[in-house]
Amino acid sequence: MPNPFKDFFDFLTRLFLNKKHIKIGLYGPTNSGKSTLANRITKDWLGEEMSSVSRIPHETREIIQKEKITVQHNGKKLTFNLVDTPGIATKIDYEDFLKYKLSVKEARERAKEATKGVIESIKWLDSMDCVIVVLDSTINPYSQVNITIIGNLAARKIPVLIAANKIDLKKSDLKKVEAAFPQYKSVGISAEYGHNMDDFYKMLFKVVK
Repeated sequence: MPNPFKDFFDFLTRLFLNKKHIKIGLYGPTNSGKSTLANRITKDWLGEEMSSVSRIPHETREIIQKEKITVQHNGKKLTFNLVDTPGIATKIDYEDFLKYKLSVKEARERAKEATKGVIESIKWLDSMDCVIVVLDSTINPYSQVNITIIGNLAARKIPVLIAANKIDLKKSDLKKVEAAFPQYKSVGISAEYGHNMDDFYKMLFKVVK
C-alpha cells in the first residue's frame, strides 16, 4: 500500500539533493584563513584560486562567489556554489591599518569598505544552505566575534561545520575549539598546506545532507 508520507519525504530529499544552486558560505573573524580555505577547495577541485590573500586584515571586503564546484568523496558527489565572505568584526578602526604602512587615506577607505563588507556578509546568511565557520585554532575561540557569528547561525538554524584552521602551528588547540561550540561538528585543518583536507571533505558531506 502506498505511503504518502514516505513519498513526500522522498520528494523533499530529491528536491534538496538536486537543488542547482546550493550555497556554502565561508564565515569567520578576520585573518582566520577563510580565503586560504576557499583557494584550497577551488584548487583541489577546479585547479584555480578564487580569492586574494594578505597579512593585512580585511583583505576580502566584498562577497566573492565561485559557482559549480563538485566535490567527490567515497563515491558521492556534492556540487555547490562557494561564497567567500569578508571577515566579521565587532569593531573596525582605520587606525588599526596604519601599522601595516597604509596611508591614512588608504586606511580610512579600507575600514569603510570592510564595514560595508561585514554588513553584506550578515545579509548573505539568509541565502546560505550551509556555513563553514573558519576559526584560527591558535587563538582563544571564546571571543565576542565568534559568539556573534555562531549566534546568527543558530538563530537561522543553518547547518554548520567548524573548520579549526592552522593546525600546523604549535599553538593550535583543536580541543578548545571543539569545547567552545560542541553543538557543531569540528574538523582541524591547515588550509595553507592542505593538511587533513580529506577529513574536511568527509565531514562536509555529513553536514550537507
